[in-house]
Amino acid sequence: MFGPAVLPPAEWHGRVVVVLDVLRASTTIATALSHGARAIIPVESSDEVITRSKGFERSELILAGERKSMRIPGFDLGNSPREFTREVVEGKTILFTTSNGTNALLAVQGAREVLVGSFVNFSAVAAMLRAAAREKIDLTFLCAGSDKQFSLEDAVCAGRFVRSLGRRLAHATVNDAARAALTLEKKYGADLPKMFLAATHGRSLVEAGFEEDLAVCAAVDSHPVVPVYADRQVTRLGTDRGR
Repeated sequence: MFGPAVLPPAEWHGRVVVVLDVLRASTTIATALSHGARAIIPVESSDEVITRSKGFERSELILAGERKSMRIPGFDLGNSPREFTREVVEGKTILFTTSNGTNALLAVQGAREVLVGSFVNFSAVAAMLRAAAREKIDLTFLCAGSDKQFSLEDAVCAGRFVRSLGRRLAHATVNDAARAALTLEKKYGADLPKMFLAATHGRSLVEAGFEEDLAVCAAVDSHPVVPVYADRQVTRLGTDRGR
C-alpha cells in the first residue's frame, strides 16, 4: 500500500503489516534497537513528545525527531541513523516523531502484528514474514512515502520483500500495488545508493546535508533486528517490553 490513508482501519484487522520508511525512520528505528535502545515510542507531534516526556526520568529518555529533515529545536537527536549510536541510545527509551514514518505507524490500528522494515534489517524481517505467509496470514506493506506523496525508495523495498516471499512461496497471490513494487525493485534494486540519489526524498536529504545517511540506509542487513510495534511502542523482537 502506498500511504497510510489507502485502507480504512478495519482493513488492517488480522494482517501482519510492515511499515516502510526507508529514508529514514525505519532505518533509524532498526539502528536504535540494534544498538540497545530499550523502546521507541512514536508520537504525532513535537508537543506530544514534550508532554509524554514528563512521565519519565529524564536520564532514561531521549527526545528525537525531525521536521523537513532537520532536528527539532531542543531535541536530543534528529532522524539521522548515524546519531543513534550505542553510546547514546543503549538502555534508553526514545520518544520519536518524524514527518512520515511515525505517522504511518500510528495509522495502523487493529493489525495482527506490526513490524518495521527497511533494507538494513531486510533478511530478519523477511524470515518472519515467510513464517507468517506459510500460516496463510495476509501480509501488507505500508509505504510511508514523503509528505503524503509516493516514495520510490519505500516501493523498491516493498518490492524486495515481495520478491523474497514469491521465491519461496510459489502459490502466494499479490495485488497490483505489490506487482508494481516488484517491477520497481527489478529496475532499481541492484544499486540502492544510485536509486536513493534518483529518488525525490533522497535528493532532498542530500540538499539538507545528509548524504552520508543514504549509504547507511543502503547497507543491507547491517542491523538484523525485527522491530515490533505493539502497546504504543516499538521494541526488538525477543526482548522484554519496555515502559
